[in-house]
Amino acid sequence: MKVKSQAKIKVFLVDDHPAVREGVRSFLTTQGSVAVVGEAADDVEALRKLKKVEPDVIILDINLPALDGGELARRLRQVVPHAKLIAFSIHSTPEYVVRMARSGVHGYVVKDAPAAKLVEAIRQVYGGGLYFPSDMSDAILAPGSNPSSNQPGQVVLTAREREVLGLLAEGLANKEVARKLGISVRTAETHREHLSRKLNIMTVAGLTKYAIQQGLTSLGTTPSPEK
Repeated sequence: MKVKSQAKIKVFLVDDHPAVREGVRSFLTTQGSVAVVGEAADDVEALRKLKKVEPDVIILDINLPALDGGELARRLRQVVPHAKLIAFSIHSTPEYVVRMARSGVHGYVVKDAPAAKLVEAIRQVYGGGLYFPSDMSDAILAPGSNPSSNQPGQVVLTAREREVLGLLAEGLANKEVARKLGISVRTAETHREHLSRKLNIMTVAGLTKYAIQQGLTSLGTTPSPEK
């Protein structure tokens, strides 16, 4: 009986610097689990090509000449809604990370980070997770400049979202959440994305903190001493 080989993660590159695209492509081709299925130098080329290919992950330079990275991220989510987006940038300051997180990307990697970090991000977001710098949790968690109805403390979650949040806070992966609740993995991923957008919280640590504050998990409780 033949064992079915695992499908490779299909990646699309968007960067206006040919040398950067070549370097990333060359490195990713050495990774057995990743396949580069296309690339583009600007937003026009990216939007045109992405109508023909269906990548799992898009690596997006946020400083393209003609269009702001945040705006392109929003357009890409409309054109290829099932693709995961990773912002790829020379900037490491909170303002850039937060802006891209709130534009709908699933991860953020700085260009001077070790190449292995990019592969780690690809695998993480492909699996339904989020990948942002750990030291940016507080900045991403902070309420944005939008009306107060978008602030975490005032958001109304559905019963299902509360269930999903509680399980995520307990450390369950999307597949485990899906099995526990009797839903598909894709549905579990969608609930997680909705939670992140609703609460403006893009990290697991942030979601866990919120779940503890709202009493949706027992993680924050101190067990009674044994008698």
